[in-house]
This record gives sequence, C-alpha cells and structure tokens, in this order.
Amino acid sequence: MTGRRIGAGLLALVLLGLAGCSTADDGPDTEESGTPSSAAPGRTGTPDPDGEKDNPEDPAADPSESADSHGPGTNRPASRRWRPRPGTRWQWQLDGRVDMSVDVPVYDIDGFENSAKTVAGLHARGRKVICYINAGAWEKFRPDQADFPKELLGENNGWAGERWLDIRRLDVLRPLMAARIEMCRKKGFDAVEPDLTEGYRNTTGFPLTAAHQLAFNRMLAKLAHDRGLAVGLKNDLDQIPDLVGDFDFAVNEECAQFGECDRLAPFVRRDKAVFHVEYSLAPDAFCRDAKRLGLSSMRKRLDLDSWRKPC
Repeated sequence: MTGRRIGAGLLALVLLGLAGCSTADDGPDTEESGTPSSAAPGRTGTPDPDGEKDNPEDPAADPSESADSHGPGTNRPASRRWRPRPGTRWQWQLDGRVDMSVDVPVYDIDGFENSAKTVAGLHARGRKVICYINAGAWEKFRPDQADFPKELLGENNGWAGERWLDIRRLDVLRPLMAARIEMCRKKGFDAVEPDLTEGYRNTTGFPLTAAHQLAFNRMLAKLAHDRGLAVGLKNDLDQIPDLVGDFDFAVNEECAQFGECDRLAPFVRRDKAVFHVEYSLAPDAFCRDAKRLGLSSMRKRLDLDSWRKPC
C-alpha cells in the first residue's frame, strides 16, 4: 500500500522497525493498537465493520476547522477545496480498525477498507479525512482487481500480491483511477493520497520515463480536483518542482533517513502541508529539522497501525 522504497533496503527497514519502535506513551496520540489485522500482510487494514493546478482554499480558513457540512457524494466547488497548511498534525493508519481517539485534525486512512460511516464519524469529531488508494500498482486483493487488463501488469513491486502498472496507458488507467477516486468522493473523504507515483524510478517491467510519470501524476491530480477533492503528492521528490502547483499537499516517507527533507521545501513555501513519517529513526534524530522545515512529522511502525510518536 505505501510507497516505501523497494529493494534491498526493505528487509532492513522491517527489521529496524520491529526492533527499534519505541513503546513510550505520550498520551492518546501514541497509544499502541492491540487490534490484529486480517488483511494482506503489511498492507491493508482490517475491513471496516460497517462495510461498505493549484487552487487553494480560502486563505482565512483554519486547517483544523470542523469538516464541511457536505454529505457523502457531494462535490465541493474548487474555491472551497480543502488544503492543509504546514505544521498541521495528522494520523496515518492503514492497518487495523481506525482508532478515532487520536486528537489530531487530519486522518489518512484506506479508502477501500473504510466506509462512509467511518468517514462521517471522523468528520463528527472535527477531522479532515484523506483517502489512501494505490495508483501505481495493481493489487490482487482489491475488489476492482479484475478490471485491470493483464497487459498493464508489470513486475512485482516488493509487496505480496502487487504488480507495477504500465502508467503510459492513460487511456485505460484514467477510468480505473477515476472510479477509485469517485469511491473516495462518495464516501465523503476530503482528499486523496494516490500511492506509488514514482514508478519510473523503479524496475517495473516497462520503459517508463519521467515524462510518463508527470503525465500520470497530473492525471491523478485532475481526477481528484474535478471531484472537489484535494490531492497529495506521494514521495516523487525529483518531480516536486514540476508538480507542486498541481498538488495540494505532500506525503513523504523517510526523507530524514535519506537526507532529502529540504527537497520538500517548495510545498511549505506555497503554504501547503508536508505529511511526513520516519520508520527507523527516533524522533530526536529528525524532529528538530522537521520543525525547522515546517513538516508535519511523526514516527510510525512500518505496518502503519494506530501507533504513532509525533514530533
């Protein structure tokens, strides 16, 4: 699910995450979840039991304000599209039943695994809610997996049951991605986090170029904006200068671990949040710089359950 770096570093990250995760508790924001997951290993959460170009928001709006009064499936005009600001606190949980007790203004949760009722419950608590979807890879455990033509499926991306997509085929992928983003809109989400948006830098089985990635990522941004949803750029640091105007915020994994956090500055300069996590570094190793840069940073476990250690 998440766009973590693929390859030899993955096993090391898993081992570090298991060995190094702090069990310290600083109140409700750092509680560990005891909910077991029945989903695909390390990727999707327990199914919800209830089942189912730069256009900023009004600058006077508070990023932590209560959710808009829209109901599920209601488009928002572009002038009122949500855009989180630098430093906005957040929770990212893709594994297990969503813990709604974390006192932060923004939640990022799995779009397939959570229902409109869960989104409404978070809205009732004054939270904005981001819809996580996988955009760059096919997942055999998703309900729409049969809709993807076999010729679009490339190499395994390092996660069980997933294969890179041929993002050159915008004609085929546009309606498939539109359906996923429409699902987010109908459930009442405020924004979308499309994952795996830097396939061109990986071994996908396709001759992808930076130009192909730019076209695909801009397509995703437009699909979200056309539905009144904000959209975040996941990782893809090399293309930030070209894409910062198309996206409303950024989501980053391990920029401190790899010495890359300064590259996210264009988002902060445009008053757009950068939601950032580290998996193996302790908070005292990255929080000072994260605060200096205006990032919304925390430490998480690699499986992205409810545990968090914020800066």
